[in-house]
Amino acid sequence: MDLTREPDATAGEESLIILQSLLCVLREKNLLTRADLEELAHKVEMRASGKSEDGLPCCVESAHAASSAMQRLTRFLGQRYGGKHARHLS
Repeated sequence: MDLTREPDATAGEESLIILQSLLCVLREKNLLTRADLEELAHKVEMRASGKSEDGLPCCVESAHAASSAMQRLTRFLGQRYGGKHARHLS
């Protein structure tokens, strides 16, 4: 098995694919609820907006891109697997 990376694939893209796939598997097995995904999306959005208490430094552009990707993934998983929405997060 050749584990070398495709020439135009970046480590970030590879990580994103792995993490998206992991979230899908967890949701599919009902180990992750739709409310959990919405909470995760909210935390990513807070970090992107600089309002996170996390304190971990990150690139602003990457944080905004992560927030957009998380919102798209949450919508996709919600449509595919359904489930109850989280209560309005404050």
